[in-house]
Amino acid sequence: MTSRRRVPLHACLAALATAASAALASALAAALLLPQPAQAGASIDRPIVVYVGGSAGGGIDLYARLIARHIGRHIPGHPTVTVQDMPGAGGIKAANYLAKVAPRDGTVLGTFSGGPILEPLTGARHPGYGMDEFTWIGAVTKDVSVCVSWGPSPFKSIDDVIEKQMIVAGTGSGSESDLWPKVVNDTVGTRFKIITGYPGTQETLLAMENGEVDGRCGWAWSSLKASKPEWLRDGKINLLIQIALQKNPDLAKVPFIFDLLSKEEDRQLLDLLVGPSGMSRPYVGPPGLPAETSVLLRRAYDATMTDPAFLTDAAKMQVDVAPTTGEEAERLVHRIYATPPAVLERAKKLLNH
Repeated sequence: MTSRRRVPLHACLAALATAASAALASALAAALLLPQPAQAGASIDRPIVVYVGGSAGGGIDLYARLIARHIGRHIPGHPTVTVQDMPGAGGIKAANYLAKVAPRDGTVLGTFSGGPILEPLTGARHPGYGMDEFTWIGAVTKDVSVCVSWGPSPFKSIDDVIEKQMIVAGTGSGSESDLWPKVVNDTVGTRFKIITGYPGTQETLLAMENGEVDGRCGWAWSSLKASKPEWLRDGKINLLIQIALQKNPDLAKVPFIFDLLSKEEDRQLLDLLVGPSGMSRPYVGPPGLPAETSVLLRRAYDATMTDPAFLTDAAKMQVDVAPTTGEEAERLVHRIYATPPAVLERAKKLLNH
């Protein structure tokens, strides 16, 4: 007969307590990975200002005003939300303001193009911030950049820009309008020449209309549709190339940049530089925003993206809505900031020569 060893009761209880603690720890860890609800009682009862890293009438500005009309209803305290344009250096001026000056209480937010996200990694300047330090609230859409020419110009296709020099307008180092002409030149073999220093999108479009430049390379498709739908309707511009991680179904007849690449190193470069398009029209708070405030703003943003009134308003404006949560945007930014040094070095040399 096999004898059985008796385990003392206190040992059994200790083992059960250990197992329960481990299970509780696992459950807590899993919960931390999920979007968290705003804490009860947290609210913002003072006015909120959204600073736009662009000029009035541009796509970033239009999206910011659209969201400002609706998000306040979803923020506990129901603050008024206004928009203030802060153009300069392709959005870097606004990003610097958020990083160094803006209060850390949820009353100041910012939105800009992808340029300020990449500038600390690939720019010649040291802007004094890292986008992985900001508080990511969410992004409205997943975008495509396009290069366009003014209708009467001799540039009707991307092949024309490979054959002869085309002058395009830019808004400053770090902006997409300065970034993409250089990248397409280096990888596809085009001959874009950038005239930079325009304050914002509206000024570059006026330069096209006045014949100062032949077009613009690095114009968000969502921005184009929102700000100049009549140009598309009336055929006033030529769409030369689309730049994104994936083809846009609206642009089936427009060449896709990845289809024009034959070298793996070119594809690696594009993976880095196109990354911000996966969270286009982002909304951020300053670094160091209190956790309860960031959660409150993220949940309000998520609610706005599914608000029927907001979606109806967006449809009237003919703008795309394909939202990214704050948590998803934060993960994407950290992935961009983990790019291998060799790829970053190539990007720096290309963009700063």
